[in-house]
Amino acid sequence: MVQIGLRLLAIVAIAAELGAFQHFSLLQRISAASLRGHVSFLASDPLQGRDTPSPGLDIASEYIGAQFRAAGLKPAGEDGSYFQTAELLLRAQPTEGLELEIKAGQEQLSIGREQISIRSPRGLDIDDVPALKVDSPEVTAEQVSGKVLLLEAGKVRLAPLRRLNPALIVAVLRGPREPPGGSHSLVDPESSSQKLTPALIVSDDRLAKLFDEINPGATEVKISARIPEPQEKPVKARNVIGVLRGSDPALQDTYVLLTAHYDHIGTRAAGEDRIYNGANDNASGAAAVMEIAAALSEAKIRPRRSIAFMAFFGEETGLVGSRYYVRHPAFPLSKTVAHLNLEQLGRSDDSQAPQVAKATVTGFSLSTLPAIFARAGVQTGITVYNRETQTENYFARSDNLPLAEAGVPAHTLAVTLDFPDYHGVDDEWEKLDYENMVKVTRMTALGLLTLTNSLQAPQWNKQNPQAAPYLKAAQALKN
Repeated sequence: MVQIGLRLLAIVAIAAELGAFQHFSLLQRISAASLRGHVSFLASDPLQGRDTPSPGLDIASEYIGAQFRAAGLKPAGEDGSYFQTAELLLRAQPTEGLELEIKAGQEQLSIGREQISIRSPRGLDIDDVPALKVDSPEVTAEQVSGKVLLLEAGKVRLAPLRRLNPALIVAVLRGPREPPGGSHSLVDPESSSQKLTPALIVSDDRLAKLFDEINPGATEVKISARIPEPQEKPVKARNVIGVLRGSDPALQDTYVLLTAHYDHIGTRAAGEDRIYNGANDNASGAAAVMEIAAALSEAKIRPRRSIAFMAFFGEETGLVGSRYYVRHPAFPLSKTVAHLNLEQLGRSDDSQAPQVAKATVTGFSLSTLPAIFARAGVQTGITVYNRETQTENYFARSDNLPLAEAGVPAHTLAVTLDFPDYHGVDDEWEKLDYENMVKVTRMTALGLLTLTNSLQAPQWNKQNPQAAPYLKAAQALKN
């Protein structure tokens, strides 16, 4: 019996060693050169910034589909393809007749049309409406009724406030950045966005100064605005989906999603460099998805659960692609045990401090999923940490959010949350730190393997009150 026990231990040790060797070999398959190749194509000038929709975005989707095909992933789109096609409306907002006037005591600001980006399902005509400064989403429909909401873009989410039906939202955009996306928007006819309150995103230093000088809550500021009626035309855009089938008969019909958005914000009207190439945001995330798919598909022993690799369109236009997927899932949401979304993996020059050999996961304490990648970081020399001052905010700003709202433990992993060229024309492929990026990508692949081979699925954190809506949605999925 002792000899049998020793032999069994030896077999287990050899199997573990072979598994570790296979993992090491798969991770080495991911290379900085391959990542650079993917990013340099997706962020190249001929793709014209991959706006949604655009010919450049279509070319990018074909490229990603071809990489999934080369990796041997099974297509999970329509008609045996890798593409899930959404029929949408492109809403163009004429600026002729657009006006925005702001009165604060004796001061009166007239904002130029070129400084405003419009998000509106309809025209608007208001005069001298009182403004309410909002610095948190904790307001009620009664408080905002009949008011114009003044807030800082990127600090408070627009979507929940737009559903409260104020008269108008004016979002102050800091710094020299242009209003993102111009004055057109992508609309999913199936969504409730047609009922949202009009919003104006404004880049004006005078308004930013006024915003800083007033206190939150009711103000003496009065706002007048004229927004012309928008024009709409039908368009199409595509999510790209491939699946690596699991090997365990009991688990292969459960799914882990690894995703990234592949769109960006297109081009600007003037300037020596007109193209928003979007190398870090988010050709880097899409490149990592393709590299991990290619590496894991070479495994002799497949992961126990199935892994769905996806590239979403329309993240920059309001998470449109991921929201579309949630309404039309290729795999049952009740069988989707986890979702990791990848964003901005290529730059280590974060605006707060350098992020070399580091990565953060948004909403770190909301579920048990981030801890899996933290452990993978320990094994690979990457510090995966909770960036407490920003991750909760960024949790709601990327493609993990629609899956989380549906109940799936879903988070975004990133190296930088903000970097000097964010949404700027200088976000070029040559600026990425590919040696750091390959280390983070290998860590992500190891964490993904651990997750897909685990019998225990990630869970929302019942002890965290902020996880309550996601936990409630998860319970609904089980019923």
